[in-house]
Amino acid sequence: MPVAVRQGIVVGLAAEARIAAVLGDVATGGGLPAGAEAAAERLVARGAEGLISFGLAGGLKPGLRAGEIVVPAAVLEAGTRHATDPAISRRLGGVTADLMIAGHVVIADAEIKRRLFESTGAVAIDLESGAVARVAARHRLPFAVLRAICDPAERTLPPAALGALSHDGAIRGLRVLSSVILHPWQLRSLIMLGRDAATARGALIAAAGFAV
Repeated sequence: MPVAVRQGIVVGLAAEARIAAVLGDVATGGGLPAGAEAAAERLVARGAEGLISFGLAGGLKPGLRAGEIVVPAAVLEAGTRHATDPAISRRLGGVTADLMIAGHVVIADAEIKRRLFESTGAVAIDLESGAVARVAARHRLPFAVLRAICDPAERTLPPAALGALSHDGAIRGLRVLSSVILHPWQLRSLIMLGRDAATARGALIAAAGFAV
């Protein structure tokens, strides 16, 4: 069953775009809120009748493992709660959590993640869903979110991971390598992050296949 007629899918990474292509028209925003907003507006201009924020997310709820799928009932951004569309969410496998939070910067520190969970109750965070929600509201379109946990709440991200993405959602391999050469203690954490990212991408592939 198709997700929707003329559905627009906003992703951050080039790898996510390849996975999401089975769901509808895809636009890549590069992993940041401004890029996601621009991508969502492009999809609306191309005739999208609904928007989906699709890709990876950071865990805030302790115990969420890499690869767990989050389909939230709402996204919290700057104090505003944006409800997701129940029909689209059902086609994506059904709501799995009450709330995600929209971030504006990557939250790398495990202690900050813990405090965010305690203060908001949000199970996960990403940088794109809030922008997609705002565009959907602006154009009075339904929207939903399908995210896979890549970065569990208990993990503090290494510095090399924070500058890894280019504006078009590709991995900047040379920048990551340079950071590791300067700070080799990151290598173990990067290997774990890469393993969990592969697990999360596998979960997205399965979820996208279910929703087709």
